Amino acid sequence: MIPLRMLLVAVMVVGSMLCTRMGAFTVVLDPGHGGSDVGAVGATVKEKDVNLAVAKRVGKLIESNIPGVKVVYTRSTDVFIPLQERCNVANRVKGDIFVSIHTNSVAADSPNRKTVNGASVYTLGLNRAGTNLDVAMRENSVMQLEDDYTATYSGFDPNSAESYIMFELHQSSNIEQSLHLAKNIQTGLVEVADRKDNGVRQAPFWVLVRTSMPAVLVELDFICNPDVECYLGCDEGRDNLADAVFQGISRYIASATTIDVPKVKPRSSKPKASEKKPAKKAEKASTPEAPAKAADDVDNNTILYKVQFLTSPRPLAAGSAAFKGIEDADSYRDGNVVKYTVGSFKAPAGASELLREVKKKFPDAFIIKMKGGERVK
Repeated sequence: MIPLRMLLVAVMVVGSMLCTRMGAFTVVLDPGHGGSDVGAVGATVKEKDVNLAVAKRVGKLIESNIPGVKVVYTRSTDVFIPLQERCNVANRVKGDIFVSIHTNSVAADSPNRKTVNGASVYTLGLNRAGTNLDVAMRENSVMQLEDDYTATYSGFDPNSAESYIMFELHQSSNIEQSLHLAKNIQTGLVEVADRKDNGVRQAPFWVLVRTSMPAVLVELDFICNPDVECYLGCDEGRDNLADAVFQGISRYIASATTIDVPKVKPRSSKPKASEKKPAKKAEKASTPEAPAKAADDVDNNTILYKVQFLTSPRPLAAGSAAFKGIEDADSYRDGNVVKYTVGSFKAPAGASELLREVKKKFPDAFIIKMKGGERVK
């Protein structure tokens, strides 16, 4: 049986959807987490910092390029804002769209924790099974940091699948518009920021059910993946992600309203196959001693085994301390990051021997296969 308080919450939310918004078009940007709530974490980068940095960049792009559109942030500094208050902010200013920005992760014991990647955009959905529910539960669990959260959230338990029945009572009149917004932002993340396409999804997030406007929750990428963390932590990555979200929002506004939205060319976009250039070797690192001798020169059709030990958002100078004494380092580009390798062997045995030495300085080093300057997976 559904608790009366939960029924009342659902009725009030549906009723709030009927309010009429007037005045300038308002975009509410919600940088997830903040303050004592750090969100997901990588080796050094915190989700709360990524979310805020990207959201503020998105806001500046909107204000600079779309006259007449107002931007409101649920937080603009590193502070903790309760989930319900985020919804209250959006509803008070009568926002026209709500975009909550987050960074994804998986459990510490997940076998693909360091390789999972990709962006996805969520709208409110009725599917309470599988991965989507897991993500929603993790984001909704933030409410447990609040004092007496059970009173604020009408007895809702973010860790109980049964509690999510109240979300099924909410048939939003904004679902179609939310999906339209989500698809535009997802397209931007794939085409502009070159993120793997994990698709538009539906899940029961509290901030989506309690906002009275088209609303989406963006998962930029997986911070638990070391390569992605490097991208999320650098200015170039944050600029690209913000540009991607901005492009999606601007396309939505142009198609769903009468606002004259100037076409703004993305600062960076995913290159077409015909535009991709062969990877170039990095400058040799002037360091005292190489761990092992590389194989002789080979043609471009030969598979070579190399030890990958380092990634960077930008090329490193020769002799950089980041190499920790490893010389003869080569590099290749993977998306927007530079990956460094050492050694070059025709057989995996030689690379395995080198790997043991490299791991003494770079414990996360591993062997990759390359052919013609490109990684073979």
